[in-house]
Amino acid sequence: MLYTSIQGLPDFLLFFSAATGLTAAYLFLYTVSTTHNEFELIRQNNVAAASSLGLSLTGFALPLSSAIINAKTVIDLLVYGLVAILIQILIYWLVRLLLPNLSQRIANGEVASALFLGASSLAAGVVTASCMVF
Repeated sequence: MLYTSIQGLPDFLLFFSAATGLTAAYLFLYTVSTTHNEFELIRQNNVAAASSLGLSLTGFALPLSSAIINAKTVIDLLVYGLVAILIQILIYWLVRLLLPNLSQRIANGEVASALFLGASSLAAGVVTASCMVF
């Protein structure tokens, strides 16, 4: 019985490791794609930066979760994880078109702009996750 319980552990570890790597890649790529320094602003207790990055991370985690559920192989997970990263970066740049001073607003601690970016990221993540059926 114990063997049956742990039989899937290697696959779990493989997928969990891949998802952790994708999340680290997401945080790196997203933060270098924005024109403000999220982590420095968060260290300064900037709630706007924490909100926008946190919601964006959630917007990435939703399709990543869907990719994990639907993936047949770790390659599937990696491909669709990269798609989710690109979509989140695209959302940031699209929101910047609507709010040209977006990064400066977030750096200034303007929560409304940050929440709009975060909500846009979250909405894109929900739609992306729903589309990940393969």
